[in-house]
Amino acid sequence: MPKRGSFPRRMVAGAAAGLFLLPISVWGQALNACDLNGDGSVNIVDVQLAVNMTLGLTPCTSAILGAGVCNIVVVQRVTNAFLTGTCITGTSHSVTLNWTASTSSNVSGYNVYRGLISGGPYARVNSSLIAGVTYVDTNAQSGQTYYYVATAVDNSNNESAYSNPPAQAVIPSP
Repeated sequence: MPKRGSFPRRMVAGAAAGLFLLPISVWGQALNACDLNGDGSVNIVDVQLAVNMTLGLTPCTSAILGAGVCNIVVVQRVTNAFLTGTCITGTSHSVTLNWTASTSSNVSGYNVYRGLISGGPYARVNSSLIAGVTYVDTNAQSGQTYYYVATAVDNSNNESAYSNPPAQAVIPSP
């Protein structure tokens, strides 16, 4: 039996080979699925890597939606993790919304808003005007209930009141 404070010969050899160079705190850290390059933080490099994986420029190593799944939802989740610090993994959910076209002759498009409470507050989910009468929200989170409203926007950028009543979507877990 070795003396207290000494190591058996093979452990000393292992340490010399570099097996124990990581600080202990690294071993205890939880791995973040959105940290695609494994550098310990979710940053713009991970966002670019998610885009490259989705485009097929880099092999898909993501496990955000399941092993080897790389799509726009993965890119959005890595982007959201970069911006908010929260990486959401698991089954992807989406909500498809349809509405009746406005009867106004000068409508240039529509906006869709989402809230967690019927009656708002609502936040716009589309980045640019929607030309048709369908929108797919690919950022739906498991276990959430969402309320959606739409507005029409005319050629002068005037926006109508929210559609009423709001459409409700209950997202299953997971």
